[in-house]
Amino acid sequence: MARGIATTRTARAGIAGAALVLALTAFAAAQTPPAAAPENTLVSKACAPGTAAQNDEQPLPNVAAALAAGRTLRILSMGAAPGRIGRHGGTYTAQIEDMLHAALKVTRIEIINRGVSGELAAAAAVRMRNEVALEEPDLVLWQVGTNDALAYVSSEEFANTVHDQVAWLKAHKVDVVLVGLQFAPQMLRDAHYVKIRETLRTVAAQEHVIVVRFFEAVEILNRGDNAAMPAADEFERSEAGYNCLSQYVARAITLGVFARHLPNRPPNPPAAPPPAGKR
Repeated sequence: MARGIATTRTARAGIAGAALVLALTAFAAAQTPPAAAPENTLVSKACAPGTAAQNDEQPLPNVAAALAAGRTLRILSMGAAPGRIGRHGGTYTAQIEDMLHAALKVTRIEIINRGVSGELAAAAAVRMRNEVALEEPDLVLWQVGTNDALAYVSSEEFANTVHDQVAWLKAHKVDVVLVGLQFAPQMLRDAHYVKIRETLRTVAAQEHVIVVRFFEAVEILNRGDNAAMPAADEFERSEAGYNCLSQYVARAITLGVFARHLPNRPPNPPAAPPPAGKR
């Protein structure tokens, strides 16, 4: 990309390598954040059971760098999401923003919503590169997989697309949080839908990035012993589900900022080789 985003963003952040550690120490002293991410305060009682599906926190070094440098945290949101959560609620992205303000103790956060309903991962990846050049985000929040699964895009093609796009974002000093597939009960029996879900989890593990497991969380919340969550009957209808999703995303981002300080964090398992044909 002609603009040389990686160089520009490194200069703006003003830290790299060991300097990042020093800057984070200074940030901690100045902002007085908690010693660990306050994950329990980010998720309501109704949504709490779904956190059992969220167990693969990863560091977000570019988000941490933006906070340490005192810059506005810029988040680019890609993928379909509802406009409002509930009759009196805010938008999905606004709710994430509010929770991050409280959890990270910062005031300057901007979420740029560029989601397009029905978009496949390959098309989103192309468009995302232009959006990153224009908006210069620190983090991309990418809801991905549902449309590819419904369109029967092959799991190999889907994996290659996500692998390549995540690698591109890393090369340009942009963190990424992947948001997994939407829940509908009938999709529990759809082999291809299950395969795309598994593929997204595998890619996230190989690339060492966060994936928020939306389907798995809402599946837990729809079980009989979780009466607080209305049963979902079709895609994108559950306001309660998206309300929980915004909480899971905010929790994942917060844990990513504090990931270096998580106690007794086990090492990542060895990454399996990428699918045949990648790059």
